[in-house]
Amino acid sequence: MYSEKVMDHFEHPRNVGEIENASGVGTVGNAKCGDIMRIFLDIDDDGIIRDVKFKTFGCGAAVATSSMATELVKGKTVQEAMQVTNKAVMEALDGLPPVKVHCSLLAEEAIHAALWDYAQKKGIVIEGLEKPKSDIHEGEEAEEEEY
Repeated sequence: MYSEKVMDHFEHPRNVGEIENASGVGTVGNAKCGDIMRIFLDIDDDGIIRDVKFKTFGCGAAVATSSMATELVKGKTVQEAMQVTNKAVMEALDGLPPVKVHCSLLAEEAIHAALWDYAQKKGIVIEGLEKPKSDIHEGEEAEEEEY
């Protein structure tokens, strides 16, 4: 069912907590399953992510993907963090069951939301970064109604 890495990150999550006066904070949720993920970034003047923490309310896969996502962006530049996709999170965890793939999307969106918050606070533009959705299913209802 779950890989050893998923179980390890669920049972021993890395980087749990909050960062006071964080450079960027991103919160995203999934209304369909109830998961909520918040990522805190501490970014230095050179654009390097010096510290990252997370708080997640959700299933084991949501905790594991949050934990792995923080590991993947820690020590990276803002641009390198932009390259962390849900696929990268899943690969780093040796895969997720199909019904839990949305958790990796949540992790990617939470990173982007925290980077968006950072960019807004700094008054800068991060190339390739779009305004995040607060719910990863935003806009889907409209698409579904068209059929």
